[in-house]
Amino acid sequence: MAILTVNSGSSSLKLGLYNNVGDALLVSASVSGIGSEAADIKVTGSNAVVLAQQTAKFDHVHDALDAAVHQMLSHVSATVSAIGHRIVHGGPHLTADQRLTPQVLQTLEDSVHFAPLHIPPALDLVRHVEAEFPGVPQFACFDTSFHQTMPPEAFTYAIPEVYRNAGVRRYGFHGLSYESAVHALGSSLPARTIVAHLGSGASACAMLHGQSVDTSMGVSPTGGFVMSTRTGDLDPGVGLLLQRPIVPGVPPLTIDELEKTFNKESGLKALAGEADMQKLLTRPDDSAALAVTIFCREIAKTIAGYVTVLSGLDLLVFSGGIGEHSSAVRSQICQRLAMLGVTLDAKLNDADGASLISPADATVAVRVLPADENGVLARHVARLNT
Repeated sequence: MAILTVNSGSSSLKLGLYNNVGDALLVSASVSGIGSEAADIKVTGSNAVVLAQQTAKFDHVHDALDAAVHQMLSHVSATVSAIGHRIVHGGPHLTADQRLTPQVLQTLEDSVHFAPLHIPPALDLVRHVEAEFPGVPQFACFDTSFHQTMPPEAFTYAIPEVYRNAGVRRYGFHGLSYESAVHALGSSLPARTIVAHLGSGASACAMLHGQSVDTSMGVSPTGGFVMSTRTGDLDPGVGLLLQRPIVPGVPPLTIDELEKTFNKESGLKALAGEADMQKLLTRPDDSAALAVTIFCREIAKTIAGYVTVLSGLDLLVFSGGIGEHSSAVRSQICQRLAMLGVTLDAKLNDADGASLISPADATVAVRVLPADENGVLARHVARLNT
């Protein structure tokens, strides 16, 4: 009997099969480039050995999931007894991890306006998995759940009460990643910790004794600092201006067009014509350098601000694809935080697989931790499926 974890992105999919108590990975699979001519699918054993790897064309995430699960089950003799889904946003009424009942699915449907780019594909995938595994219980683990410990001064927006009462507030995201960092650190987790989850979507979280007290993303995953294709925080006037005829010959944007522009056509992509950080770091041109500088500067500003929230800093953690693999980005961010006691050991920072990358006597420890969202999913499903 095994728990299947499903973590879906816009063009990627990460799956895991865990034992029924959620503490041991049996086999995992990842698919990238869904919708392209050549998607990559990789199946990895519990010992990190690649069991299968191929290139295929998947027009839809359904096809990718079916192919990946088939390959996983061909390497492990197991029956799926429960399924956990990472759900980005549950709206104002779904903030605790729970079983996906018809009522919960309807509540998600009613909350689509909070995350129109994320909730509909999540619902679609849940229904597809339900058809593939009839009768198997499915559970939702929300990226917003981890941030429910934030105090009112961190999540309250200064907007009219009628909108606050309708659920317009800071929610925060990447909660499963942040929870995985807390789990990985265990008893070594200090009182004052900031985790920067840096990937295509990027955010930071201030933690006090392992609990979220502030985070950079807001009512949606568009907020915070500049990301690969997302704006990050903007003067609200920008959204108003783009809905007016301010450029001759360019029509004002509709709400749907504005949403697409802010989420798909902005960020690093808008600044330098490229959303991939590793590619930007190898380019010699000014626009690429400016994009990287803006990215690192905004993250450093956010981290510095959180030091005031925590009244100090004991540990800074980098996670996510960029946070884990880009020593240059980590270096630029930490250089800007030197006045706070943040410093790196250059050799450790450049070394593959190093966890502690600050000097042993540093005032603030700096670590690199891989995000294990699927592991968090499995543990929650095991707890809920009783």
